[in-house]
Order: sequence, then C-alpha cells, then structure tokens
Amino acid sequence: MTNTAHDTTQDTTQDTTHDTARNTRGTTLVVTGASGRTGSRVARAAEAAGLTVRAASRATGFDWWDDSTWADTLRGADAAYLALPSDVGAPGAAEAVGALAREAVGLGVRRLVLLSARGEDQALPTEEALRASGADWTVVRAAWFAQNFSEGPLVAELRQRGELVFPAGEVREPFLDVRDIADVVVAALTAGDRHTGRTLTLSGGRLLTFGEAVAEIAAATGRPLSYRAVSTRDYGKALAGFGVPPREAAALTSIFDTLLDGRNAHLSDGVEKVLGRAPRSFSDFVREEAAAGTWRP
Repeated sequence: MTNTAHDTTQDTTQDTTHDTARNTRGTTLVVTGASGRTGSRVARAAEAAGLTVRAASRATGFDWWDDSTWADTLRGADAAYLALPSDVGAPGAAEAVGALAREAVGLGVRRLVLLSARGEDQALPTEEALRASGADWTVVRAAWFAQNFSEGPLVAELRQRGELVFPAGEVREPFLDVRDIADVVVAALTAGDRHTGRTLTLSGGRLLTFGEAVAEIAAATGRPLSYRAVSTRDYGKALAGFGVPPREAAALTSIFDTLLDGRNAHLSDGVEKVLGRAPRSFSDFVREEAAAGTWRP
C-alpha cells in the first residue's frame, strides 16, 4: 500500500467517525427488504450506529409493487435503504425505484441509498431512475454475496444434494460478505455529504471460482460437496421446473449471461475506501457458517 492510499484511509476513518456522531441523532431510516440478506444486516448496523430503523416489508404493510403502501412507510423518515426483492435489473425495477424515490423526495425523505449490482448492465436504468428522482442519492454496487452460499436457494442444494448446479463456469468472483455492504450503507448515511451523489463499488478481497468456493465449504464441513457448471439456457429450464415464472426466469438467465462472462473477475476497493479496512474474508465467512451448521443435511 502506498503512503497516499494509507493517508486517505486514515482520513476517511477519522472523518466518518466524527460525522457519525453528529448525524445519527434523531435520524429515522426506512429499510426495505428488512428481513432479507442485506436489509436485515443494514437494520442491525444502523441501530448499532444510533439510527432509528423503520422496517419495510410485506409483514409491515409495505409492498414494492403496490404504491398505495409507500406513503405510510416513508412519511416522517429521514432516509431510506432501497433493496428490491427481485433483481435490480429485472423488468419493472427501474420504474418501481424511480416512482418510490420520487414519492420519498415529495414526502421529505431525500437521502436514499440503492443496492445495485457490480457489472450488471441491466441495473443501469434503475440506477439512473434514482439519480433522476431529485434525491440525495448513493448507489452501492455489490459483487456476488458470500451469503448466497448460506442463505436462499443455493444453500438448499448443498444441504440436500451435496451439489451446487449453477451457470458460472470457471469464472472468478470476489465474493462479498453482506455485513460489509451493511457497514458501507450505514457509513454512506452517517458521513454527512461525503458519499452523496457517488457510486460505491464493493467486492471481497480474493478471487475464487464457484468450484473453489464450494471446495472451501466442503473442507470446512467435512462433506463431499461439489460444483457442476451448466449453461445459462439449461439453468433457465431448471428454474422453470422449480416454478419460476417464464418472464422472471428469462430475465435471470439474461442477467447471469452478463454477470458471469468474466467482467467481474477483478477486485474493487470500495470497502477499504469507505470503511478504512479490508473486506471480511470468504474463508472466515465459511468457518463461521460451518461452525453454525449451515450446510448440515
């Protein structure tokens, strides 16, 4: 690390700490997807930083696809974390984010942070919809989540079948711990204007193929787990067999074609720039989840 980078890291850490103390008092944050992978961690990190969290999910009466539910959730809040239940590049995502952002701004909720995806062309219209809303925005572009191996449909395959079938080939990905996303989101919300109008690109600190990631999980669990690559077309057929609607399956396979073509086989330094520390390691994530019994059949 050069002296310049080291100095920048120190300055960021000091200024963020000062701004956090100044900005969290009395701040109410709406967290969409508050029961999801990122939203639940954002909620916990925000509460730890002194923000008042207002959970927004169907359980609390909020529905991304029903705009009549938005005002009651947003009214009186100061900021919002926007995480779509579908992919940020899926059909309808840009329209939903743009409409919600405009309503938020109209209700006085100007500070908005959007979860987006690193390298996903289909997400760009959604990001632009946020920028055009008049909000004080931040976009957080995240690499593939480490927790996709421990939560959601992929973990069920590893538990029950001992095999992960996925259309990633031998592409390398710097898997990102969602707790780092949460910490960056809270830093963006509590550091004054430092991250307003900026796109923050995050990744983990090491490149791994999906096969290498599964091998680490196998070693930590002592189970003979394996990875099998398939084409996106075959994976789309499998999604249809699982009951995924055809339009959604087609959108997902198109997104995988984009994300898993090798464009993301590099590291991004957003975590270090914002938080002044290295990203959490994939190996530590695997050890923690293995100890918790995540991949036991």
